[in-house]
Amino acid sequence: MPHFVDSIPSSGIIRIRDLMYSVENPFRLDQGDVSFDAPDSVKAAMAAAVAANRTHYLQTAGVPRLQELLAEKLRVGNGIPVTSPDEVLVTNGGIHGLYLLFQSMLEPGDEVIVPDPQWPPTVGAIIAARGVVVRTPLHEARGWRPDAGEIEARVSPRTRAIYLNSPHNPTGGVMDQAGLEAIAALARRRNLLVVSDEAYEDVVFDASHVSIASLPEMYQRTVPVYTFSKTYAMTGLRLGYLAMADGRLRDRVRKLLFYTTGNVASVVQFGGIGALEGPQEVVGEYCRELRARRDLFYAGIEASTGVFGGTKPAGAFYAFLRFAANWRERATRPIPEAPGGGEGSESWAITEYLVRAGRIGCIPGADFGPGGEGFLRFCFARDRRELEGALASMKSLFA
Repeated sequence: MPHFVDSIPSSGIIRIRDLMYSVENPFRLDQGDVSFDAPDSVKAAMAAAVAANRTHYLQTAGVPRLQELLAEKLRVGNGIPVTSPDEVLVTNGGIHGLYLLFQSMLEPGDEVIVPDPQWPPTVGAIIAARGVVVRTPLHEARGWRPDAGEIEARVSPRTRAIYLNSPHNPTGGVMDQAGLEAIAALARRRNLLVVSDEAYEDVVFDASHVSIASLPEMYQRTVPVYTFSKTYAMTGLRLGYLAMADGRLRDRVRKLLFYTTGNVASVVQFGGIGALEGPQEVVGEYCRELRARRDLFYAGIEASTGVFGGTKPAGAFYAFLRFAANWRERATRPIPEAPGGGEGSESWAITEYLVRAGRIGCIPGADFGPGGEGFLRFCFARDRRELEGALASMKSLFA
């Protein structure tokens, strides 16, 4: 067996997800999945594809009509100067896109500068490509936005790329225009690539989303990565896409796309066409409801325990909350051990307590990197009743 695979970290999100399936009547605030269902336009398009026997092999890069719609969306919606549908490659979700990209762009030992904290699969995908993760801290006081100066301080002769994720998972930070321009100038000055993970582009509350690929001269050195999961509540269908101006890199990704999946599931791709051709009002409706759920959850946090605190996120649908250092003294029930991944981590210990004593799913901040210790991530994209139930349970766990 290849021992190198053993060096790729396994996300604690998986461990918590498995643990939650053993909990009766859980509050699933651990996984980044919305309670909404996919729009009718998606389901109708998939049903029509099945009825028309669209169940055979397709072009590796994607259904041409889907590529055309995505290229137009990137040009008009994101301001990215995509010149041809051929520049868009359809993937089996966003995480698949990141995996293909890092495999295609990194040589062994190449460094990628990544925010800390950061969604664990990003780090795993870089390591799987024999790359080296270089972390740069995010600060709550700065709105969880990466700083160009701190990034540049970590650039070395082995640096290949800067990874950006805005809106950010797990903190909800959203990059502003000035910050993006500073990082773009750095990338041009130091001849670096940028990987721009924009999975939550349509989930913004107190800010506007801007793609760094839309800035002057940046699409040539930027690969924006997207997914249908968050915008259209299609998490389980696994549909994402990349856009690349660099033809050589695009050929590499297309080759790996074939070897990893042949083509993305045909029926799912037609569902994506239905999403893009159908009414778009649902996207705004989702976001407005997510804002209401965010406000409901934070109001409950402020009024309940006194153990958790933090600023409301400007984007995405996660509450990244600090917990009090004396939480153990406030606990009203026995605190379980945190076996198999939480040794010495208070964020793992309090996560185990919330899951086992309160049926409340969450993710320990330490799973997102050293900068996440002392925090927990809760997903507030769940049904309001589930959020209220979790808050009531949380209140009972602390004096």
